[in-house]
Amino acid sequence: MVLIIDAQIAGISGDMILSSLVNLGANKSRIIEGIYTAESFLDDSKITNIDFVSVQKNGKVATQLILEVDENVHERKGTDVKNCIIDSAKKIGLSKSGLNFATKSINTLISAESKVHGEPESSVHFHEAASIDTVVDILGTAIALDDLNLFNDEIICSPVAIGGGSVTFSHGKTSNPAYAILEIFKNTEIIIQGGTITDELTTPTGASILVNLTKTCSEFYPPIKIDSVGYGAGSKDFGEFANVLKIVNGKTKINLVKDTVQILETNVDDVSGEVLGNMIEKIMSNGAKDVTITSGITKKGRPTQLISVICDSESMNSILELLVAETKTLGIRIRNSERYVVPRSIEQDTVEIDGHKFPVHYKIVKGDSHFKIEFEDIKSISNSLNMSFNQTEELLREKINQTRK
Repeated sequence: MVLIIDAQIAGISGDMILSSLVNLGANKSRIIEGIYTAESFLDDSKITNIDFVSVQKNGKVATQLILEVDENVHERKGTDVKNCIIDSAKKIGLSKSGLNFATKSINTLISAESKVHGEPESSVHFHEAASIDTVVDILGTAIALDDLNLFNDEIICSPVAIGGGSVTFSHGKTSNPAYAILEIFKNTEIIIQGGTITDELTTPTGASILVNLTKTCSEFYPPIKIDSVGYGAGSKDFGEFANVLKIVNGKTKINLVKDTVQILETNVDDVSGEVLGNMIEKIMSNGAKDVTITSGITKKGRPTQLISVICDSESMNSILELLVAETKTLGIRIRNSERYVVPRSIEQDTVEIDGHKFPVHYKIVKGDSHFKIEFEDIKSISNSLNMSFNQTEELLREKINQTRK
């Protein structure tokens, strides 16, 4: 199963993700009952009314959290909010996954505030997040995810809309996104984007919840069969769009794993075949996943060679240096590319041929009888036995098939 959190238009807040999960089918009564438990662990805060109601946002029906509280709190220690969440989660018997998620979410919020203000996490005081609202959002979301059994699903998010303009908070005014938002999304794989709205679309609590739900962000939906959709409304109203968070739950159509690679490209028109051949070997030994050289024609009818390299971010810089050093190119184009790959494992067998034993590595897809022997192993054994490459591969495949039966 896969869950898609679509925050690319309206952003995300704690109440929006909680409301969307209720709209998806989470048990409303269980959530409300669990939230009321938190009152006994947080002084000076009392919930006078909580409900999830149906509303319309720009013509779209969605679920919205209604929360009324009696509290006169302007600031509260982050550790007090954290202890309330943890103690409440334990009292209601939240699963280990739910407790872990809730704890990490509030830790993320505390850590962001600590970095922004330059003080130890134990000393952090919440202002905007001091209300019991923060507990309701994080604890309620944990209960809802637990109820829907979503912690074991693959969770993907879209790029997250943050809005624009400025925001006013306890320490004054700043451009949007606020400092805490930047700290929360920093060093994650989640992409943020602005928009035409000069307002805050993503809150620190919503961001903290999101980064602890997924590390995968995609501009496009993966191939899925949709089972259900949840719509969670925010409290604000915008004329240009419905202030609604979409979450989509479904089954993956194909068993693929997604990752991100870098594609490096450059055109050269004065490099010999010997240099290119040597360059390919060097680039592959420096971590490239693949290298392709394609002939073409450029301006003024000049023949050219298009060099295209696929690599990961860790090896990109060293490969860039090699491309420049080996080809003397004056420029390299770089782009990120998402890809889906079939999950595979690398196995090793010992094969005996003519009294000699050779270790052989091969890639195999789970649940599939097809496998691919590593080129270097075939080459090495072929040279050792003075046998053709094709003959060696055929013989190794026959031996491996015997051991796999």
